Amino acid sequence: MKTIQTDLLQGTLDLLVLKTLQSGPRHGWDISQRINQVSEDVLRIGQGSLYPALHRLEDKGWIDAEWGASENNRRAKFYRLTASGRKRLAEQTVIWQRFAAAVALILKTV
Repeated sequence: MKTIQTDLLQGTLDLLVLKTLQSGPRHGWDISQRINQVSEDVLRIGQGSLYPALHRLEDKGWIDAEWGASENNRRAKFYRLTASGRKRLAEQTVIWQRFAAAVALILKTV
């Protein structure tokens, strides 16, 4: 399947980031790589989209961050979900599932 360079709707990218952080803290590069991996190379999140999303999520209190060392011993900012981020993830997951189901119904029509 062809890789898609994503210019995702803001809410969709936020949902993907929150979901990726559900499993534990990650730095920015790791977040984008995980989304790429789980989507089987279909979704690629560029830095120009990812870092503004991370800052937006941090400003909203859905994630927080702290500096640490990455797996290759480089200084990196690690992001993690907050309690309100977990709540937001649960709410947005339900909304996204309803939306995706509605789109699937439309695509099935002749």
